[in-house]
Amino acid sequence: MQPESTPPNADITATPVPERAPTPAKLTEVSSLTLEGLTRFLTEELGERAFRAGQLYRWMHQRGATSFEEMTDLSKVLREKLKTRAEIVPLVKDAEQRSVDGTIKYRWKTRDGRYIESVYMPSEDRKTLCVSTQVGCAMACTFCMTGTLGLKRNLTSGEIVAQVHAVNREVRKLEKLETYRPLSNLVFMGMGEPLHNFENLKTALSILQSVEGPNFSHRHITVSTVGLVPMIERFGQETDVKLAISLNASTDEQRSKTMPVNRKWNIAALLDACRKFPLRQGRRITFEYVLLRDFNDSDEDAYRLIELLKDIPAKVNLIPYNENPGLGFKTTMDERAEHFRELLTNGHVAAFIRQNRGRDIAGACGQLANRGGENASESTQNPELP
Repeated sequence: MQPESTPPNADITATPVPERAPTPAKLTEVSSLTLEGLTRFLTEELGERAFRAGQLYRWMHQRGATSFEEMTDLSKVLREKLKTRAEIVPLVKDAEQRSVDGTIKYRWKTRDGRYIESVYMPSEDRKTLCVSTQVGCAMACTFCMTGTLGLKRNLTSGEIVAQVHAVNREVRKLEKLETYRPLSNLVFMGMGEPLHNFENLKTALSILQSVEGPNFSHRHITVSTVGLVPMIERFGQETDVKLAISLNASTDEQRSKTMPVNRKWNIAALLDACRKFPLRQGRRITFEYVLLRDFNDSDEDAYRLIELLKDIPAKVNLIPYNENPGLGFKTTMDERAEHFRELLTNGHVAAFIRQNRGRDIAGACGQLANRGGENASESTQNPELP
């Protein structure tokens, strides 16, 4: 059978297949790199000389620059190259609340629309920032509002450090200061479990302590954990900052009711890790003990706590509970808290009642939950614990 002839005027040109748009190259998050990592990126990926890395690093981590345009001692050619290959992770201030006690809570929006909070606590002798390490938290402690969110995601090293830079800018402007780094102390006690995001935490600490960066002293940085026992050993080996343990109970029965992590690593395992923790001379581990009325604030609790800590260089921060609606716990009365402290002191345990800051703006311990921001009903992650 002969094929049909093609009409003389037919267009036999094949319909061109539209070309697929090239996938944009993934930008390198340079604000999450140590100076060593940044040097490798600039020399190996961009073909630049090594000293450029120091210039870029100082702009980001000493002056807190948030764009390449600010970096006036870099050539225009390099700045344009950086725009196409790199990014500085942005945090946008979404809200600010000021307490009657001078505390300021900042809510930041991340580039993927998440929300995190940082709390600035000024006093006569120091300017302290409480830093978040995750969006939400997987630990689900029953007295903590952050735990009701679940874990949305880890913060990158750049996002952790960006909180410090952003609050430095806010404080400098608010208090009309000349210094680029008015903050003196950092406590990693905000949203999230720091040791659950260990690699990003470690890189952030390296940046924050670097001489070419903010140059915080190890003596002025404290990291708090609910008790991820395997990570406590790594934390002691790979960092040199101070450790705080969120204990909050004198028996396993109590602790397992309020802190699910205790079902995997009980108090004995946690305290054994503390005994093995490498402490610099003169240092102690801080144990945080949230006082919950008629739950963990009896005389018997105090005596058990003395026994638990007797062979550990320790101090205890007693934290009057910050009541949260719907969680079912009440704060210990002031007289009972002072009596509890006296019992510990008489048992040769250094104990202090920690002043709660920012209660009226939901900025105190256990209250960070992005009210008006992050939605607790959004999907959460359930990663395996180490």
